[in-house]
Amino acid sequence: MRKIGIIGGLSAESTIEYYKIIVRTYNKLKGGISFPELVIDSLDLGKIGYYMSNNEWDKVLDELEKSAIRLVKADAEVLIIATNTPHKVYDKLIERIDVPILSIMDATAKAIAKKKLRKVGLLGTRFTMQSDFYPKALKEFGIDVISPEPADQQIVDNIIWKELTYHVLNEESKQKYLAVIENLKNAGAEGVILGCTEIPLLISQEDCDIPVFDTTYIHSIYTLEYTMKKE
Repeated sequence: MRKIGIIGGLSAESTIEYYKIIVRTYNKLKGGISFPELVIDSLDLGKIGYYMSNNEWDKVLDELEKSAIRLVKADAEVLIIATNTPHKVYDKLIERIDVPILSIMDATAKAIAKKKLRKVGLLGTRFTMQSDFYPKALKEFGIDVISPEPADQQIVDNIIWKELTYHVLNEESKQKYLAVIENLKNAGAEGVILGCTEIPLLISQEDCDIPVFDTTYIHSIYTLEYTMKKE
């Protein structure tokens, strides 16, 4: 398989999940003590979060580019950004890096298309919910995206930054998320994208009566399948 490079640390909690999903799935497929070759470049979420909060996306792009270059120098042949929000600059990043960078939006769109859904809700950081990179990517697959109302967006965003990035999992917060999902369902959502890679720590398919799209798992498996094609 091709060596995987992970731009991680955004947050560390989701990077850990990516690592576990990729290595455990590979081991199940290959057996024995086989594990995939990969390298992680872990960034400072504090720095990246500051740039995002101040709308300095050019600096976010520069940090991702430097990380990608370090991974390529470490012989990574396929790269992923192990988080959703920085994909806001994905189109610009792929212009700067010569090796493939697999999009979390494309992976998620393909998973939704397999379910033949046409309208889905989107949970994530406020940057993700208010940006166009998910709607734009999913539109190519004939899928419409709706985000929560502003008050619900604030609830979702606060729980991500104040709890989930520290692996704080509260039942009260879970119920708040489920209420937001119910509101999206009532607005016509046929499924919901967990568009922050920490949200699956709190919400799973078992909690919902509409399809849930765990972007952490989807992106991890999509990456593993891509890198193992020749095998």
